[in-house]
Amino acid sequence: MREPPHALARRLADRAEAVCRHYLSNGRRQGNYWTVGDVRNTPGRSMFVRLSDSAGGSAGRWTDAATGEHGDLLDVVRQALGLKTFADVAKEARAFLGLSHEAAHPASVPQSIQAPAGSSEAARRLVGMSKPIIGTIVEAYLRGRGITTLHGTGSLRFHPRCYYRPEDDGPTETWPAMIGSVTNLDGRLTGAHRTWLAPNGLDKAPVATPRRAMGDLLGNAVRFGVPGSVMAAGEGIETTLSLRCALPGMAMAAALSAAHLAAILFPPTLNRLYIIRDNDPAGDGARDNLIERATDAGIEAIVLSPRMEDFNEDLRYLGLAALCKSVAGQLVRRDRYRFL
Repeated sequence: MREPPHALARRLADRAEAVCRHYLSNGRRQGNYWTVGDVRNTPGRSMFVRLSDSAGGSAGRWTDAATGEHGDLLDVVRQALGLKTFADVAKEARAFLGLSHEAAHPASVPQSIQAPAGSSEAARRLVGMSKPIIGTIVEAYLRGRGITTLHGTGSLRFHPRCYYRPEDDGPTETWPAMIGSVTNLDGRLTGAHRTWLAPNGLDKAPVATPRRAMGDLLGNAVRFGVPGSVMAAGEGIETTLSLRCALPGMAMAAALSAAHLAAILFPPTLNRLYIIRDNDPAGDGARDNLIERATDAGIEAIVLSPRMEDFNEDLRYLGLAALCKSVAGQLVRRDRYRFL
């Protein structure tokens, strides 16, 4: 018999703060509570999650004072990832807790049907089998690239043995990988991006194509923060995270390629879009197409250009202070005061 919902919720409650830091990354701890805007991880302070048992209630229970919504941490998992069925919620919760269906209940779990390679379902399963990056070689890899602003990176996950299939039909290999969760504007997971890493986390894995995406990517992105009237969008995860070190309060999205950046969908609240440019012909083409689309939609488009090839090179070789100074001169004045 599978673990009942209340038992799984209790396991999550035992790690309530870790759950909140991962799935409600736009919030913060205040005493015995985690506060955030709502269960969909909107910035704010309306929702309160109890972090430990007390006379006032059990750990993991939450209430949104603005809407009256309430629930447990299974509800948080469901809403954060846009999951529809309890089976999917339970699978994600077990993955977060480091449990497996087979280890917990070997006799009761039937063999799962394999998802088509490269499909959105395969991407969803890959993300579900991965875990948060803090304390893993993904964190070491990003810090080695100069990226130290890691709050709000719940869209990134770690998989210790991710399959890599060479394009020349060679034998399948397994390497550690950074997994980026690709979502649509509603927060529904549509795809995944894999960056295979060396086992020590000091560099990418020594394979021909260490970065690959899967699933439904068009218009979607790996997202950091919740966009309001202003956001930034770029191609790669590392380039986008590098700029985020200078502008930690600005919502950003990594579209994963120049072609997908040109086609990224605009949130309905967006008034101004900062385009994170790479210094190459593909980046110039994406910039021009995106400016045209944004202008047609009534959105102000402003290009942010690195001094070197991309913003990760600026961060690594010029330093954060120089990056902040360079970016400051390219921002609208009110955004300079708001985000720098």
